[in-house]
Amino acid sequence: MGVAGSGKSAVGEALAARLGAVYVEGDRLHPPANIAKMSSGVPLTDADRWPWLATVGATLAGVTGTVIVGCSALKRSYRDRIRAEAEGPVTFVHLRGSRELIATRMSARAGHFMPLSLLDSQFAALEPPAPAENAITVDIDRPLSEIVALIAHHFAERAA
Repeated sequence: MGVAGSGKSAVGEALAARLGAVYVEGDRLHPPANIAKMSSGVPLTDADRWPWLATVGATLAGVTGTVIVGCSALKRSYRDRIRAEAEGPVTFVHLRGSRELIATRMSARAGHFMPLSLLDSQFAALEPPAPAENAITVDIDRPLSEIVALIAHHFAERAA
């Protein structure tokens, strides 16, 4: 989880490969209207997000084994909705980075529907996970391999 440009797709794919898990790109679960809205530079409302979040949770519930879904899940209420729909344990990994670092990454990527102009709205909506949520927070100002190793280590510790 994290704001646009935090590396959810890259980290999710690499972590899934390392753990032998299934990776699902959460952006592909958005209805076309959401993609069109964001592509035109309009932030999503909570009403836009609820059906998408339900689909994310249902996706987690519908797959056997370890599943990793890249999803912004910016607010606690969004994470709560995903947990309720998933009908099982969900661990969120918050990919945390500065606005400057993420803006640089977003400026360098091509072909993504989320414009840099929406980054501030993402940070405005972000509610970092509270301690009671039992989430993992990882700073993204390091190489991908280190981020993935750190997350994998956290999961191994929790399983022990």
